[in-house]
Amino acid sequence: MGGVSPLPPLGRWYAQPMNEPTIRPSESLRHVRYEIRGRLARRAHELERQGYEIVSLNIGNPGAFGLRTPETMRLAMIENLAEAEGYCHQKGIFPAREAVVMQQQARGVSGVTAEEVFIGNGVSELINLVLRALLNDGDEVLVPSPDYPLWTAAVTLNGGRAVHYPCRPENGFVPDPQELAALVSPRTRALVVINPNNPTGAVYPRAVLEGLARLAERAGLVLFSDEIYDQMVYDGAEFIPMATLVTDTLCATLSGLSKVYRACGYRVGWAVFSGRTHAAADYLSAIDLLSSLRLCSNVLSQWAVQTALGGYQSIRDLVSPGGRLYESRAAIERAVGASRFLRLKQAPEGAMYAFIGVDTEQLPGFDDQRFALDLLEQKHVLVAPGVSFNVPYRNHFRVTTLPDSKTLAEVFGRIEDLLSGYAASAPADNVVAASARFK
Repeated sequence: MGGVSPLPPLGRWYAQPMNEPTIRPSESLRHVRYEIRGRLARRAHELERQGYEIVSLNIGNPGAFGLRTPETMRLAMIENLAEAEGYCHQKGIFPAREAVVMQQQARGVSGVTAEEVFIGNGVSELINLVLRALLNDGDEVLVPSPDYPLWTAAVTLNGGRAVHYPCRPENGFVPDPQELAALVSPRTRALVVINPNNPTGAVYPRAVLEGLARLAERAGLVLFSDEIYDQMVYDGAEFIPMATLVTDTLCATLSGLSKVYRACGYRVGWAVFSGRTHAAADYLSAIDLLSSLRLCSNVLSQWAVQTALGGYQSIRDLVSPGGRLYESRAAIERAVGASRFLRLKQAPEGAMYAFIGVDTEQLPGFDDQRFALDLLEQKHVLVAPGVSFNVPYRNHFRVTTLPDSKTLAEVFGRIEDLLSGYAASAPADNVVAASARFK
C-alpha cells in the first residue's frame, strides 16, 4: 500500500548529523566580554550541581547574603498592584520620576524636572540606551580602568571604541584629570565616571571630580556619572554628586534601587539629565524613542521608588560602625593585613567591593585567572579576576563585601592556604598546568 514514509522519532531525527551551516553569532559580539558571569561562573554552577557548596563573591547581589529590601518598599508594590497591570509612559510612572527629581534637588542639582528622568529596567538597560542614542561607528568614550565591564561592553556593542583611562593602584584607584586630557581626540563623545567606584571602592575627592567636570565641559563631552552606590560610603568619606559640579555640558546621573536598597531583582534604575539639556534636545528625543521601542520598564517595581527615596535610609545603619557592611569591610582589612601575600593600598571608602592586589615579589608569575580557577576548583570560592575589569595588570581580584565577617574570615583563610601552596611549589610548573586547565 502506497503512502508517505513515517518520520523517524523526533529525538532520533534531531540527533542525526546534518549538513547545514553553523549558526554563528553577530560579529558585533567579537570583542564583548563580561567575565563576571563568564566561564568561571559557569564552572561554579557545574560544581554546585555536583553537590559542592560554593561561596560566590563574584557579584554584588545583596539578596544572596540575606540582606533584605526594606519592607515598606514591598508594601508599596502590593498596595499598587492594580495600577501595574498595564503599560506606563515610556519614561516611567510620574510618582517615581518626581521622587527622583526631589532627591536630586535635595542634593543641590538644579533645573531638573520629571521630563529629564528616564526609568529603566535597572541601570544596565539605561547604560545601553544612553550610549545607543549617542554613538556613531568609531566614536570614542573615555572609560575608567578598572571599570564596571558593562560600560566597555556597551560602548563596543553600540559601535564605539572604549578608551580606558588609568585609575592606578598606587594612587588609590583615583584618576588624574590631566592624564585624561591627553586621551581626548576629535572622536571622543563622552566621559564615564563611576563614583563610588566598582570594582575598587574608591570615592573620588571633590578636586578630582571638579577636574573631570571641567575637562568634559572644555571638550564638549557628555558626562555619564554612574552613582549606583551613592549612599554606600564609610568612615566619613564624602560622596559628591557629579551633577552639582557640571553646568556647561550635559550630565547624565545613573542610579537605582539595586544596591543601596538591596533590590537587585526589582530591576529599577534611572537616568537623570542636567546641565545643558537645552542643547541636547535631539539626543534626549532619541533616548525617548529607544525607551518607546521597549514600551516601558517594569511598572510594579516603579511603585517602590517613591517609598524608597522618601523613607528611612536603612543603608546608613549598614555602613556605620557595627553595621553589616562596615564590619565585613573591616574583616577584609584584617585578613589582608595579616596576609603574607595580599595587599590593599587603601580600604574601600565606598560601594560593596574590595579590589585586592597580590604581591608579585612573593609570588612571581602570579596570574589572576589561574588563581581564580584554582580557588574555585580547590577551595570552592568564586571571585572575579582583575583582568575582568579591563586592567593591563594580572595581580588583582575583586570580592564583594556582602557576606558576614565570619564567612569572610573563612574565605580569606582558604585564599591564604592556596597562595601558600603556590609559594611552596615551582612557579613554572604551576603556570603551565593551570593555563592548560583554563583553556
